[in-house]
Amino acid sequence: MVDIAVVDYGMGNLHSVAKALEYVAPKAEVAVTSDPDIIAKAGRVVFPGQGAMPDCMRELDSRGLRQAVEEAAKTKPFLGICMGLQLLFDFSEEGHVPGLGLMPGTVRRFPKEAMVDAQGQKMKVPHMGWNQVFRTGEHKMWAGIEDGTRFYFVHSYYVEPANPDLIAGFTHYPFAFASVVARENVFAVQFHPEKSHTPGLSLLGNFILWDGSSGAAE
Repeated sequence: MVDIAVVDYGMGNLHSVAKALEYVAPKAEVAVTSDPDIIAKAGRVVFPGQGAMPDCMRELDSRGLRQAVEEAAKTKPFLGICMGLQLLFDFSEEGHVPGLGLMPGTVRRFPKEAMVDAQGQKMKVPHMGWNQVFRTGEHKMWAGIEDGTRFYFVHSYYVEPANPDLIAGFTHYPFAFASVVARENVFAVQFHPEKSHTPGLSLLGNFILWDGSSGAAE
C-alpha cells in the first residue's frame, strides 16, 4: 500500500511536492498518481496544484478522480495545497464554476479596488512571494512552527469560508484572508509548503505524523 498519494490531475508542480515529502519521510512510499484505486488505498493524500479552477475541475472529471478525492477528503489525513484548498469549497469566481462542495464558502478574486497598502501604493495581483501566516488556534499541524511564520504564496484568488470556524490561519494582503482551513481530517493551505524552505518542510513533516483523528493540539 502506498503511504502517501500525491494526486496527479495534470496541473501543478507535483514532483517538487513529492520530493519534499520524500525528504521529510524517507521511509515512506510516495506516489504521484492519477489512479483512483491507488488514491483510495493510500494511507494519506496530498492534493497540490496551481492553475485555473475550471481546468482543475474538468481534469478531475476527465481522469475519473473526483470520487476518489472526495472520499479521501472525508476519510483519511488530507492535505490540500493552493488549488487543493480552493477546490474544497462550493463555488469559485474563477470561471464561475462549482468546486467539490466539501466546505461551505466561495473562492474570490482579490478585488482590484481594495489592493492598496497603508501608504496608498497599489498592490499586485497575483499575490506572489513570502508572507506571514497567523494561526487562529492550536492544531497538530502547527507543531514546532511559530505564529506569524512566513510561507511562500502565488495566487490571485482566496477562499472565503461561510463558517469562520473552518479558518485555521490568516494572512494580510492587504486585508486579512483565510490562508489555512482545517476540519476533522482535512488541513489545507493557500501557500506552497514545498517552496517555503524549513517552515514548509516542518509542516509537511507534521502531516506525516498526523493521524487526522483530531486537529486540536494535546
